[in-house]
Amino acid sequence: MGHTQHFNDADKLAGTIAEKLGRELTLALPLGLGKANTVANAIYAQAANDASLKLNIFSALTLQRPTVSGLEARFINPVLDRLFGGYPELSYALALKGGTLPKNIQVSEFFLLAGRSLGIPSVQQNYISANYTHAFRYILDRNVNVIAQLVAKRVVNGETRYSLSCNTDLTLDLLDARKRGKANFALVAEVNSELPFMPGDGDLPESAFDFVYENPKTDFLLFAPPKQPVPLTAYAIGLHTATLIQDGGTLQIGIGAEGDAAAHALILRQKENAAFREVIAKLSPGASGELGTFQTGLYGASEMFVDSFLDLMDAGVVKREAEGVLLHAGFFLGPRHFYRRLREMNDTQRAKLQMKAISYVNQLYGDEEKKRAARVKARFINNGMMATLLGAITSDGLESGLVVSGVGGQYNFVAQAFALEGARSIICVNATRGFSAKTLSNIRWSYGHTTIPRHLRDIVVTEYGVADLRGKSDQDVIAAMLSVTDSRFQDELLREAKANNKISKDYEIPAQHRNNTPERIAAALKPLKERGLLPDFPFGTDFTEIELRIIPALQFLKQKLASPVSLIPVLLRGLSASASARTEECIERMGLTKAASLKDKIYRALLRGALSS
Repeated sequence: MGHTQHFNDADKLAGTIAEKLGRELTLALPLGLGKANTVANAIYAQAANDASLKLNIFSALTLQRPTVSGLEARFINPVLDRLFGGYPELSYALALKGGTLPKNIQVSEFFLLAGRSLGIPSVQQNYISANYTHAFRYILDRNVNVIAQLVAKRVVNGETRYSLSCNTDLTLDLLDARKRGKANFALVAEVNSELPFMPGDGDLPESAFDFVYENPKTDFLLFAPPKQPVPLTAYAIGLHTATLIQDGGTLQIGIGAEGDAAAHALILRQKENAAFREVIAKLSPGASGELGTFQTGLYGASEMFVDSFLDLMDAGVVKREAEGVLLHAGFFLGPRHFYRRLREMNDTQRAKLQMKAISYVNQLYGDEEKKRAARVKARFINNGMMATLLGAITSDGLESGLVVSGVGGQYNFVAQAFALEGARSIICVNATRGFSAKTLSNIRWSYGHTTIPRHLRDIVVTEYGVADLRGKSDQDVIAAMLSVTDSRFQDELLREAKANNKISKDYEIPAQHRNNTPERIAAALKPLKERGLLPDFPFGTDFTEIELRIIPALQFLKQKLASPVSLIPVLLRGLSASASARTEECIERMGLTKAASLKDKIYRALLRGALSS
């Protein structure tokens, strides 16, 4: 489109884009953190105010501030104000949630915030099921003509450079398509001073961009989701997973409690090896696995650069370099201290962390010889919602057709695990989940939706152990899955397998797997928990000390809500409990010291009762 145009007024930029590109705009926004929110909102406003302008938005993982109510809102809203103060909500996301999206605007995403869009028909109807590596093709098929991305900026020897920073993932693939004449779009940069300037393929000259928007007044804080506490079940899964990682290997790890638990377990294995061996012996008596420290260390080839990779580097776990690099990744998202540390690294340190196109990280095609040489003994760790006794995995949606999140790169990594010599796919699944007042098994005989088919079954890990399924017969797979199933559901599942002639009629679950209970897990982990080796927040927290005291009380109340009658003793205890300074600090933090309404007085009593529990 010629020379780069600079703007400090987002509305004028949006007007120029509409003027130059015509009456139909197809706007692509990066997954997650890298969206140019200010520019996107200005383009949205243009279309919302002009019905003759058609706008199609293609994106994934639209980050939104959580909305909660009741007692939970009193806790989390001040935290969110600290973390997201000034963060501009995306107009299209608010319109989707409120059911007010104009008819001339359509939004399609290929990955959703987990569980946040189950009740939004337009999101469900316009969702595109896609592997992460295929998404850029679908963007091209829609004739994208605008890409708007958040970037970091710096001047080197008088030359202005811009970094794609957190989202090289699809943008680099799209730029390559444009270079080859397969696409024609305007690339828009929105400069953000908080974004780390990452080196490598995403370090681009000014000439790569058609438009640059920069205004200190709209230089917002980056989205930084608070860390969630790691429960004991996640720690058990993480500890089992850590025994599957070979020294000198390659690591992919994802976001969430299970990912944090696995990373922390690897650090325990390295720095507190005796304690690590001790807890593994209690969790899985007689089980074999990798228990030693890391001498050569691991190299990271991960779709997502999670913040725990920095802790793994600090601990000497991730230290094996491939082509001079410790980690190749496609995008990142994390807490505020993670962004700050990346910004404050020196160039030499940051050069060890290379952001690449998602086609590089998530598949072997292209530079295959180099990738194979680097990705030795690879372990691809991902999460699933459910698994069947025959080894199929459900990770992205429900059998009703409703989408919970998305496929993302999970299928890519499972395929890589089979394509690479010595590689394994590890899917972590919580054995049970709570539903209303019931506990349900996440291990099913069958389920009407599959993300990973059973012919690609590999390793499944629950809090009760490791089920190695690769290459095994259906009967042996069923036996392995039963061994990691919660014992409250084993008999029913075994009966179903026998009724369908998929396991011998005289098969019995071995005695050592007949005590798969939460109580056994809690007992096994208790010594390490008491020694402070399994902290609630292994990689730091944005919560204050008082807030950390409130969290268990709120979790306690949430569990009780499954059976509201069980709240009565808590309420009575709260009404009669004597006040303590520590309790009243929590009451004050929740804004309930001077509770006026009956509802707030009940909240105060419930909180006091929970804190005293």
